Amino acid sequence: MTRLAAAAALLLLLGQAQTTRDGVYTDTQAKRGEEIYAKSCASCHAPDLSGSGQAPALADVDFAKEWDNQPLSDLFERIRTTMPADAPGTLKPAEVADVMAFLFSKARMPAGSIELPSDAATLNAIRFTAPAPR
Repeated sequence: MTRLAAAAALLLLLGQAQTTRDGVYTDTQAKRGEEIYAKSCASCHAPDLSGSGQAPALADVDFAKEWDNQPLSDLFERIRTTMPADAPGTLKPAEVADVMAFLFSKARMPAGSIELPSDAATLNAIRFTAPAPR
């Protein structure tokens, strides 16, 4: 069964929209995303995701507020079509999903057993939910 089919089946079984608090990525995927982030994103967004200059932070309250209750497809498409700033659209869909998994791991959202899908249609059914307060 492909990752897409597995994710779609899981969504059907749940009968309700998933959120980023439901373990929608794996630790392995987040680790791959960390490597991609270091190569393609950290020079602008900073190694600790704090942002710099024109590049916003990716792990702060403002980021969480901007994306709260939005479908992950919106974040996926923003990254896929506009990042990295010096070479927009060069990340493959699977790389975008891996970077998103890394962002979620840094926000202390729980990992699960199924990788975050790399297609916008499936991601449309998963909502970003701001991490629980620390």
